[in-house]
Amino acid sequence: MLNVATSKGTTGNSFYGLAIGFTVFAMATAFGSISGGVFNPAVAAGATVIGAFALKNIWIYLIACFGGGLLAALVFNFLNEEDKPVPPLSKG
Repeated sequence: MLNVATSKGTTGNSFYGLAIGFTVFAMATAFGSISGGVFNPAVAAGATVIGAFALKNIWIYLIACFGGGLLAALVFNFLNEEDKPVPPLSKG
């Protein structure tokens, strides 16, 4: 999602929503029966509040969601050198 929506190489391409939609569909199809369709922490919290998931298991969803986000950011920065933020010049 980072690559298709925020990369400088995809500037002007308005089809990123379609790419993201197909990615979410593929993930839900492949992993929905394993994870219950939880791909972000808000869904995990909501499902726990309504009783769909046991409170003692929410840590699994939170670690997986935040860990996956961290891993995605690291891979994105590794693969897209031109998209890394440039640190401001220090005065001195």
